[in-house]
Amino acid sequence: MDAMKRSRLLYIAEAGLEYLISILVAGSFLATLTRELGMSDSLTGILSSVITLGCLFQLLSVSWRPLRAKKAVVLLSVTNQLLFLLLYLIPLLNIGKTLKIAVFVAVVFLAYLVYNFAHPKKINWLMSLVEDGARGVFTANKEIVSLIMGMAFSFGMGALCDYFTARGETRMAFAISATVIFLVMVLHTLSMMFAVEPPQETAKRKPLRENLADVLKNKALLKISVVFVLYHVAVSVSTPFYGTYQIGELGFSLKYVSAVAVFGSFSRVLVSRAWGRYADRRSFAEMVEKCLLFFAAASLFVTFTTPQNGRVLFVIYSICHGIAMGGINSALINLVFDYVPVELRADSLAVCQAGSGLLGFLATICMSTLVASIQKNGNHLFGIPIYAQQVAAVLAAAVALFAGFYVRKNLIGKRREDHE
Repeated sequence: MDAMKRSRLLYIAEAGLEYLISILVAGSFLATLTRELGMSDSLTGILSSVITLGCLFQLLSVSWRPLRAKKAVVLLSVTNQLLFLLLYLIPLLNIGKTLKIAVFVAVVFLAYLVYNFAHPKKINWLMSLVEDGARGVFTANKEIVSLIMGMAFSFGMGALCDYFTARGETRMAFAISATVIFLVMVLHTLSMMFAVEPPQETAKRKPLRENLADVLKNKALLKISVVFVLYHVAVSVSTPFYGTYQIGELGFSLKYVSAVAVFGSFSRVLVSRAWGRYADRRSFAEMVEKCLLFFAAASLFVTFTTPQNGRVLFVIYSICHGIAMGGINSALINLVFDYVPVELRADSLAVCQAGSGLLGFLATICMSTLVASIQKNGNHLFGIPIYAQQVAAVLAAAVALFAGFYVRKNLIGKRREDHE
């Protein structure tokens, strides 16, 4: 097997292993940690959105233009994952509640700062292993492997945490989770170390301002950045609050939350290759539009979800959301690769994700205020009985539908006009 083919397989393994760690520091697993620390739902929602805010840190990487990024990316990845591991050790510390929360929040911010500083260069390195005409199918295959790994891992870890929690041994569950993160981190590091790094063109170092100016001159990229922003806003006003909704108001156990996630992951597995072929045959712009419609449909199901029907409707939400996620993340990245010259891809990706991350985080801040207000009023809004997360879902659906219309008008429609 030649080095490039082996490295592509290692890239698939790397993505899957990284996904396993991300499962343990997001959603209901993160909500379990924050509840143990005594954090409110609104603060948990804000903390969850640091994932999108962290993209702002990608701007720091624009002025970093190494000829060889591999060694630094590997080192930064290890640092990031050690910080994630620390999140499960903080609840075990014998210190005051306020200090625990402060340290926990600081570690989350630092972890995503490190992750996002390295991310554009890592993606640029690993995606350079894939031919342009095969990116759709390759990213689909990569996602399928990650999802299959994630389904088994999420369900297993959810069942394990529930077992120890039911026995009153929550601290043991956290200790085991930290150990699992360490073992996965070792495998993840090895997958990157043995992947080759193709030689890059010699790039002259420029000041940050000049790099940004080069990127912002690309008018097509500015249109793409709007899609990034709208999508991240739709996500940021809703999904950060779903973890506490499931284990709180809906009364799900971590095992059931993981089972729900399995439905979503299975639907992603079923559609990922179809999305990839669709994008390679049509365009990533058309793929984004269709995925946004499924995201909007998924959000609408949450608007009708209550403790009485939650076990059914949240599964349907997860399936629709999985279909959307089966294509949208890879499609957004590939939009940048479609419209931007090779030498500007990493920086362009950083700018798009940084801007959308910042605005997404601000959207979460605003939404968290509304969530806190609705919950303070006994889950009533303007006198109408409603859960805060249902309001969040309505807003997410509206933004996603508008984003789909924007893609149709400004990317798909414009391309057709250019070819007429």
